[in-house]
Amino acid sequence: MHGEPYWDETAYYQFTLEQIERDIEDPTAEIHQMCLAIVDQVVRDEALLRKFQIPELYWDVIANSWFDFEPSLYSRIDFSYHGKGPAKLYENNADTPTSLYETGFWQWLWLEDKAQSGQIARHADQFNSLQEKLIDRFSVMAKQHPGETLHFSACKDTDEDRGTVQYLEDCAVQAGIRCKFVYIEDIGHGEGDCFTDIDDQVIHWMFKLYPWEFMFREEYGPLLLKADVSFIEPYWKAILSNKALLALLWQKFPNHPNLLATYFEEDMNQAELTNYVKKPIFSREGANISIIENGNEIYFADGPYGEEGYIYQAYHPLPKYGDNYTLVGSWLVDGQPAGISMREDKHLITQDLSRYLPHIIL
Repeated sequence: MHGEPYWDETAYYQFTLEQIERDIEDPTAEIHQMCLAIVDQVVRDEALLRKFQIPELYWDVIANSWFDFEPSLYSRIDFSYHGKGPAKLYENNADTPTSLYETGFWQWLWLEDKAQSGQIARHADQFNSLQEKLIDRFSVMAKQHPGETLHFSACKDTDEDRGTVQYLEDCAVQAGIRCKFVYIEDIGHGEGDCFTDIDDQVIHWMFKLYPWEFMFREEYGPLLLKADVSFIEPYWKAILSNKALLALLWQKFPNHPNLLATYFEEDMNQAELTNYVKKPIFSREGANISIIENGNEIYFADGPYGEEGYIYQAYHPLPKYGDNYTLVGSWLVDGQPAGISMREDKHLITQDLSRYLPHIIL
């Protein structure tokens, strides 16, 4: 990507089955349920919806989406994990997570190739049922939209997003769904207040790799309330993907072994944090994140976020192997743990160009 290595098989990460099941898979399932409890709390509380910086115009549609059990496809929970002791939750990427193609397809292909060539043990396994679960989930969703075309969409000039959407589209096709792609920028406002694709076909069912917080602030935002569209991911993911979630998790489940102490700005006077990470509520790919140690900023990543406010999370650095800091991404499909991805970077913050490495269970 941009002249730098991205897929990296110069090394791989090796886990025991116990590490996967006890330290990653089980906490992933538990944290997901904890996060859903927060969604249920927020949709019922106007003050919390304001803390999440969600425009009032969309409060009802988000709540209705939650109470109607609108189905979710997938999400990714990011952990700091040192191989011993509990993994620590960094954030929940529940709306537009990427590195899906690398995880579900490429690292499994790598495992098969290495095992067949004898470079790793033939009985080596991988925590990775992602592709199978995605296809199964699309099959279930298709029953709720019989005969409908599923439109897939991403922004122009984003290779990673386009690759992710192409992979998901392929999974949907394998589930028997008729699919069509349209760039976000090419979606039109049709007669009768509907969204249309480049061929003026009305969009009724859409997967969009574009964050809800962006859509709510676009010029076309109010049309979301009129157009008859079922979205993947559903509206309630605007709460689950918001970093204010982290502060509420700590309030509701204090001292949980997989959580880091996290606070809203107005609560920092009672937080007693000397080392912490300052994260914008809407930040993505590590943008605008600061690391503070003993009152000094030791790291800052530039970016477009911050006006929406911040949360403050206890600093728990990523493990360092050689010159690289390593993040574990734990995937869920329909709320079920489905595999992990490993990302490396020479910097303390994992960003969109951080390298991807495969893993095995041995």
